[in-house]
Parts: sequence; structure tokens; C-alpha cells
Amino acid sequence: MADNDPLSSALSGVDNAESVGHLSHEIQPASNIIGSVLEVFYDRGYIDGFEFVDDGKAGLFEVELKGAINDCGAVKPRYSAGADDFEKWEKRFLPARDYGALIVTTSHGVMSHYEAREEGIGGQIIAYVY
Repeated sequence: MADNDPLSSALSGVDNAESVGHLSHEIQPASNIIGSVLEVFYDRGYIDGFEFVDDGKAGLFEVELKGAINDCGAVKPRYSAGADDFEKWEKRFLPARDYGALIVTTSHGVMSHYEAREEGIGGQIIAYVY
């Protein structure tokens, strides 16, 4: 059966693998947006690393987990947020202030809401992690 939201499936797979204590997880199919979200996870210290593996089809990501994720998921629908609006969305998706990160897609690429706030740009909130 076709997957309607690959990002949501990827993040729920990572969350499930973390919750049962696995050290690695494969995300298939791979996409640019999933790779960008994993890059933010790596930059913020939630995963040890990830690697793209070309299998001749859509490819897959091998993610090295380190047990730092309490919860992560996709945000649906994808809400638009200005540079000054992130605090409202932090209250909605994160358990405490400055705990966790919202992943935002902007005109400058995919980044955490901390980086977007620093640059003074808004975008669409696509995921969260804490």
C-alpha cells in the first residue's frame, strides 16, 4: 500500500525504535525532506548519525540512535509561523520552554525554530522533537 506521508512514517518509526531501545533504524523510502529533518536531529544532538544507502530504488536512511528522543513526530497540517510566532507553537507541541525543537521549513532550508528565530525568518512547522 502506498504511504501518504513518508515524513510522518519515518518519524513514528524513529520514535518507536527509540522507545524500545534499538540502536539503529532504517527509514525507507528516503527523501530530501526526511534527510533535512534528520540533519536537524543530528545538529541538535538527538541522533548519533545517519547515512543514505542507495538501493537502486528510492533509497533508505540508516539512522544511529542514542536514546535521546522522548518523542518526535510530524506536524499535520503544516502550520505557517512567523519569526515572532514560534513561542505559541512551542507551547502547543513541546513540553516546556527551551526544551526540544520545532523543525521548520523556510526559504533558507530546513532548520530548527531556534535558527529561524535567530535569522528572523518564518516558515512552515513540519515536525517536532524533544
